[in-house]
Amino acid sequence: MKTLFVDVILPLHLPSTYTYRVPQEYNDAICIGQRVVVQFGKKKLYSALVRKVHENTPTYQTKYVLSIIDENPIVGEEQLRFWEWMATYYMCYVGDVMAIALPSSLRIASESVLAIHPDFSGVLEELTDNEMRLVMLLSEHSTMSVNDISLALGLKKIMPLINSLIERKIVIMDEDLHQRFTPRTVSYLSLHNDYASEDARRDLFDRLEKRSTTQKQLSVLLKFMQLSHFGAEAVAKKELTECKDLSVSAINTLIKNGVLVQEDRVASRIETYDESQMLSPTSIVLNDCQQAAYDYLKRDTHDVSLLHGVTSSGKTEVYIRLIDDTLKEGRQALFLLPEIALTAQLINRLRRYFGNAVGVYHSRFSPSQRAEVWHRTRQADKGGYRVLIGARSALFLPFHNLGLVVVDEEHDPSYKQYEPAPRYQGRDSAIYLGHLWHARTVLGSATPSIESYFNAKNAKYGLVEMTKRYGGQQMPEVLCADMKEATRRKETNGYFSHFLIKHIQEALERKEQVILFQNRRGFSLRIECDDCHWTPQCQHCDVSLVYHKATHSLRCHYCGYSIGMPSECPACHSHHLSMRGFGTERIEEDLALLFPEARIARMDLDSTTQKNRYLEIISDFEQRHIDILVGTQMVTKGLDFDNVSVVGILSADNLIHFPDYKAYERAFQLMTQVSGRAGRHGQEGKVIIQTYDPYHQAIRDVIDNNYDRMYCGQIQERRIFRYPPYYRMVEITLQHRHQEVLNEAAAIAAQRLRMMFAGRVIGPDYPSVNRIRGLFIKKVMLRFEKGEPLQQAKQIILDIFDKLMSDKKFAQLRVIYDVDPD
Repeated sequence: MKTLFVDVILPLHLPSTYTYRVPQEYNDAICIGQRVVVQFGKKKLYSALVRKVHENTPTYQTKYVLSIIDENPIVGEEQLRFWEWMATYYMCYVGDVMAIALPSSLRIASESVLAIHPDFSGVLEELTDNEMRLVMLLSEHSTMSVNDISLALGLKKIMPLINSLIERKIVIMDEDLHQRFTPRTVSYLSLHNDYASEDARRDLFDRLEKRSTTQKQLSVLLKFMQLSHFGAEAVAKKELTECKDLSVSAINTLIKNGVLVQEDRVASRIETYDESQMLSPTSIVLNDCQQAAYDYLKRDTHDVSLLHGVTSSGKTEVYIRLIDDTLKEGRQALFLLPEIALTAQLINRLRRYFGNAVGVYHSRFSPSQRAEVWHRTRQADKGGYRVLIGARSALFLPFHNLGLVVVDEEHDPSYKQYEPAPRYQGRDSAIYLGHLWHARTVLGSATPSIESYFNAKNAKYGLVEMTKRYGGQQMPEVLCADMKEATRRKETNGYFSHFLIKHIQEALERKEQVILFQNRRGFSLRIECDDCHWTPQCQHCDVSLVYHKATHSLRCHYCGYSIGMPSECPACHSHHLSMRGFGTERIEEDLALLFPEARIARMDLDSTTQKNRYLEIISDFEQRHIDILVGTQMVTKGLDFDNVSVVGILSADNLIHFPDYKAYERAFQLMTQVSGRAGRHGQEGKVIIQTYDPYHQAIRDVIDNNYDRMYCGQIQERRIFRYPPYYRMVEITLQHRHQEVLNEAAAIAAQRLRMMFAGRVIGPDYPSVNRIRGLFIKKVMLRFEKGEPLQQAKQIILDIFDKLMSDKKFAQLRVIYDVDPD
């Protein structure tokens, strides 16, 4: 019989796969893409993923695969190749990719469990109080995890106690592996076959009626017969137990006596859609502009196409028709969105046409729900999901036969993953995923990224443009409120110009809705002493603390450090503390004073922490239960509200004057996108931009809705100053707790990089925030011309830093690689 070995991927930061021997009884069962249990290290057990099955005997002694978890593969070859590409391109390990790709409930690791030692005599006299409590606890349970014991005993430092008992052979520690995903089951009740005939049922009812002790059982049986259509169908047990007038014990007695038969059935954790109201995608009537775009995308020979359509031009209808064509070919479609908040409206629209073939995947789902979507995506040919909607993590789903990838709002920075590795760009990764599956990829946006538009203009991508709004609606009128002039004339009320207040008031009088955009959350951006100018700082980061009035606390938005609001300045003991700057929380409070009759809500990271809270806010706004919605960039992207007539951008200057080469582009995109929420249905909308620099070119481009002028200006600057899309960039971030060690390591690394890449190295420099979570930070940037062998350069960079960190002095140095930083 053959001796087989497998190379497995472990969900750990490890530089390679590891080889294990396959027990001969598993030879016919093991295959690529399955999870197997392996021992890694002395005791730890993990679920690893089989990457390769072979007969090549390693030169070292191998451990055995302990068991096979899956009967069938949970990941396909294309998905594994996608992981490997991502690891190579974004300079990380394939284990890093696996750790974020698989739902947490499919990543299994053992945990330490304790049990009474089989040789323990049972003598308790020599034990301390805590030791005796622990032994008594274990005597009541066969095994317990270390965490559970710590919680039960109320002891944080539990390990010294456990180690003492292990040394004296009173308890033993082992590693236990738990399957964290189990299918959800629902109990159903059906009538036993003995009562299938009408005569048998009549006899049963007669027996129950004659005895006073069985009246409750009779009530249960009558209700069951009603719900089951006289025994023809099974009834969920929950339907009976939730009836207030029925006895649970009577239900269980009927089951025990064999009258009712209980059966557990696998049920979905995900809400299903009522398909009775479904529409056919072919019923969508496209206007001339949409039809031209659809026809172009159908015949375009490029693998990637850019759909540049102004806000409210009807891009989604074009996507739906393309998805329908893909499903008719027997293939799957992936629809990516930058924000979870955007999925709610789109899910409803897609399910109207594709019903329960639509699956949703994002981080707000529970681990078990995500695992269920994972399995149903893999089983698309067996009634599973054929249309997948999600944020960037949906890229990792195990598709069966992917035929279309749609990246909506492709310009959005939320597609970039920053922590943890891999630090990938979702849009670019989607393009490669489409390439692997030979699928069409469509990038859509009203304000495309400079890089995508450049590729389209240079014929690398196909390009189709939709320049008119659906239904002949006019683009919103964009107006400026000159805050410098308004302040001079005393025509402001707090952070609002009289000009903006007037338009909000008029909208409210017409029973229309308003959106106000401020890209900073919290109440006040910082607190400052009027006498000595002291400002509270984070203990772990080099940033000032933001005041949150809801909790009356000062909070760091980088590490979460929080303190109470001081009553006096700790430096000079002055009581003159002033609030500088404003966030969404302050805007919400001030609006309540200006418009006391208006219903106001806030949508930002702080107000949407509760599960489904963002869905509730969007739903309330759609149903016009909210008059004014204040929000951060969550309110700028892709939301479709039919009663919004005024949009206010409260602090445009903060967007423009930002130390980043993409600041101009991002400011234009954000302001244009939020402007697009106005006047989507009905009369023309108005957008009010509050700024101290009304003649800044970015502001003028937004007012004129002139994307081409913005693009031409930016592309010229990027050519001159050697930025993307003319150059590729790799940013290297170095972090260390000690600033002196960091400076020395950065200097050595930069010197070695310059020896290999002369003229391409920038830095090392401190970023604008040079300490986060107690770690000092320095950055080094490398720029490479397009067409240079970047993969070879990446390997040289990795070798330089591996050699640097082999020095004990720099062993604690943290190095982060970011390819194509956003």
